[in-house]
Amino acid sequence: MLLREGQFRNPSGCAITGVIDRSGKGMSGEEMIESISVMHDRSNGLGGGFAGYGIYPHYKDFYAFHLFYDGGAAQENTEAFIKRHFEIVYASEIQTRKISSVTDEPLIYRYFLAPLPRKLANSHLDEKEYVARCVNRINVEIKGAYVFSSGKNMGIFKGVGYPEEIGRFYRLEEYEGYAWTCHGRYPTNTPGWWGGAHPFGLLDYSVVHNGEISSYDANRRYIEMFGYKCTLQTDTEVITYILDYLLRRQGLTLTEAAKTIAASFWTTIAEKDPATREQETLLRRMYPSLLITGPFSIIFGYEGGLMALNDRLKLRSMVCAEKGAKAYIASEESAIRKIEPALDRVWAPAGGEPVIFELYQ
Repeated sequence: MLLREGQFRNPSGCAITGVIDRSGKGMSGEEMIESISVMHDRSNGLGGGFAGYGIYPHYKDFYAFHLFYDGGAAQENTEAFIKRHFEIVYASEIQTRKISSVTDEPLIYRYFLAPLPRKLANSHLDEKEYVARCVNRINVEIKGAYVFSSGKNMGIFKGVGYPEEIGRFYRLEEYEGYAWTCHGRYPTNTPGWWGGAHPFGLLDYSVVHNGEISSYDANRRYIEMFGYKCTLQTDTEVITYILDYLLRRQGLTLTEAAKTIAASFWTTIAEKDPATREQETLLRRMYPSLLITGPFSIIFGYEGGLMALNDRLKLRSMVCAEKGAKAYIASEESAIRKIEPALDRVWAPAGGEPVIFELYQ
């Protein structure tokens, strides 16, 4: 019997890929479209997306808000909110091209913003926390509006479709960035819709994810105690908020954050050297509700770098590679070799061990 879409479940679905040129040289989004297209069968057309870093050099000092609107009323209400809290340096509809298979797209707009000095001073918050709270308020309080990207000199582009179609839709070959991530979605437990596509972002952080988070409810309940609201019907959203909380608000390093969300088993920790054992024990005891369980592989993007991380049992595939100044991460080696056939080094990271690639100083 031939099973049709929706009649079967692909537990290893979703494709992720990323590249960074550590010299800071710009790369066209075309490269990522080519890479993700190799893993077409890992997606089912219900979500695709990209994050590019260094793509807005002329507005690098301003927060770039990308928004979906369901209609004119949502846009009007959101722009009124933005004007009360920010100076709008530039605003426009994000340019797209018609793709026959990409349908029912919302209104998609872009704003380059600076917090109003008096509003920021009266809030008694640092600038990033002020911006993050404004993003949260729009997404929670304004019906039909969703800020899906809010960092400086970076942007997320996503929607419903295969990722290579979404890349063409957003004309990503016209952008250049020093780092890119991409996701092809195969939703298993949540609906395919424009807001639910990956990457998920907050400020300059972005996450693409393959897997299922069995600890979602525990993670969500804990993180929402600190002002975050998970409203987008997918577990990847909570990963983004957890990393923002650990890195920006708690001041952990990338390695410490990785050892929190993909913590070693207690028996494994007991076998490590005394200093490592003490550190990992402290992290597990401080943040027990932020341990992410279930199979996952993620690429975490941030200003100046990418981090690859598997769950501690490595239940999802992930390959890393290097060629000169460029570093690559993907679900399959074929996606890397599509854009760089001759690699200097290829390896599969161990479960729970972060691989971090950053710009050269």
